Amino acid sequence: MGKQDGRDRQVTADDVDSTSAPILHVDMDAFFASVELLDHPELVGKPVIVGHDSPRSIVTAATYEARKFGVNSALPMAIALRRCPQAIILEPHYDRYQHYSKQVFAICDELTPAVERLGIDEAFLDVSGARTVFGSPLQVAQLLRRRVRAETGLICSVGAAATKFVAKVASGMSKPDGLLVIPADGTTDFLHPLPIAKLWGVGAKSEELLRSRGFHTIGDLARTPVEQLVRLLGESSGRRLFELAWGRDPRRVEGGAEEKSVGHEMTFSTDVTEPAVIHRELLRMSNMVAVRLRRHGVRARTVVLKLRFEDFTTITRSRTIAEPTDLGRQIYDEVRDVYDSLRSDRPVRLVGVRAEQLIDPDGLLPGLWDEAEGWREAENVMDAASERFGRGAVTPARLLGHRPHERPRLGQRD
Repeated sequence: MGKQDGRDRQVTADDVDSTSAPILHVDMDAFFASVELLDHPELVGKPVIVGHDSPRSIVTAATYEARKFGVNSALPMAIALRRCPQAIILEPHYDRYQHYSKQVFAICDELTPAVERLGIDEAFLDVSGARTVFGSPLQVAQLLRRRVRAETGLICSVGAAATKFVAKVASGMSKPDGLLVIPADGTTDFLHPLPIAKLWGVGAKSEELLRSRGFHTIGDLARTPVEQLVRLLGESSGRRLFELAWGRDPRRVEGGAEEKSVGHEMTFSTDVTEPAVIHRELLRMSNMVAVRLRRHGVRARTVVLKLRFEDFTTITRSRTIAEPTDLGRQIYDEVRDVYDSLRSDRPVRLVGVRAEQLIDPDGLLPGLWDEAEGWREAENVMDAASERFGRGAVTPARLLGHRPHERPRLGQRD
């Protein structure tokens, strides 16, 4: 979906008709950085980076003033400071982020029971049933933004539309501190001029492929016969992009779901510093987590890496992915990327992988994950072999001969 720095900001006038836009996407603006600024009001309006003050660390978050210099989360701190040498670094405080997240979600829950959480700082709301109490979707969104600011001191951006996809795009376009309503009859006028990278599931590789074939805007895709997209991208992905290009997204807001997770972790017999060894264990546990997800018929929106070092200090790093997954290869790619971005050579005694925000995949549109179809077929074969011949009958070649003792850590699913 791209990085937002506020340069293309759009907001809605107060008199827009929002009756056909009952799906809200609320997204906290520069959430971690904004929480830190509550204790440092003198730094408001300045380029601030949240992260550990070390050239070996990575950026946890950045204010919009820092983002304009090309500083974003997961960027190595050394590169961030080269791009923005005047930036001020603040240490992260994850307990405070959890505290304010709960406050924001409590406000959402008071406005509608249909709240679907997406990570720590964003959510979908269906406010169709809130009209008699709080008014139109526009009025609910305005009330939500006022209450968040008054009760937490933080700001959020809200998109309102007829579907989840368009609401999420709208909230991103309204950042920072904005509200953008897209009535149903204005959906295509809003979407079609936007770059193809705004489509859910179009990552760097997919964007490169599409641009090489002359697709630059969402409108370019919408005006292309669906059969041509199917030949280029495959049956599910081609049809999915065509539907999204016209703003069609049948998914409902899944409210009231209890937070669940599935995870595995293991302790090394001796502390490990070799990235190759840690990569191998991440792959092994990612596959184990994926098997459990498929067994329960759920997919995960968020993957989490856990590391415990030789001095028993423990860190967790999470990443919310574009499309929910139950594929071990995709989980592994994400947690390995998180691990590699840490650039740490500290000895590791424990490593873990966890999948969170588990959802029922029914009603989800197929994702445009590169090679997803091939990996899904391969992992289904491994599932079938394990079912018939026992666990581990088929396993990735990299894991052959490596079966260290591990201790599972399971969420509420089991």
